[in-house]
Amino acid sequence: MRCVVIIFLLFFTVLAHSAVYKWVDEDGKVHYSDKPVENSEAVEFKSNTENKIKLQIPVSIDSGTAKEDSTPSYELVITSPTEEQTIRDNEGNISIMATISPDLAAKHRLVLLMDGIIVGDPQNTPIFKLRNIDRGEHSFEIKAIAQNGKQLASTSLRTIFLHRSIISRQATPSPLSGN
Repeated sequence: MRCVVIIFLLFFTVLAHSAVYKWVDEDGKVHYSDKPVENSEAVEFKSNTENKIKLQIPVSIDSGTAKEDSTPSYELVITSPTEEQTIRDNEGNISIMATISPDLAAKHRLVLLMDGIIVGDPQNTPIFKLRNIDRGEHSFEIKAIAQNGKQLASTSLRTIFLHRSIISRQATPSPLSGN
């Protein structure tokens, strides 16, 4: 079986070798083809007919000469509430405010993560208002993202505590005294 495959491959190798033919038409134009034509002659290639192309070495661009339309390097900081601040709000409302420098580009957005989960829609203002948040400890982070979802900047995690009084509390039974 191996001998048949080897002979088959050798046969096709011989057929794969093709010649180039050259001829001149009645207008004096020179033509080349891989098929013989009347009055054509086979062309033999010599080593000096090989392509010899030298590629130029790419020039690196310094960071100082970068294009103006490159992605800005944002600095993003949560300004309010402060770290480990306790917020007392019976309705569970929290406002998260941040500063961003330089100003956010039109094609970039900010997202708020509460306890590692994105809350609300991406927006272009650094003020987030949350409603009806459960009481307890929560961590917040704001990220600047590009249209393709690539993260451009992020704040450090900010832990806060939300205190909500229980208003609709059922009366707890108490033992009767003096029986």
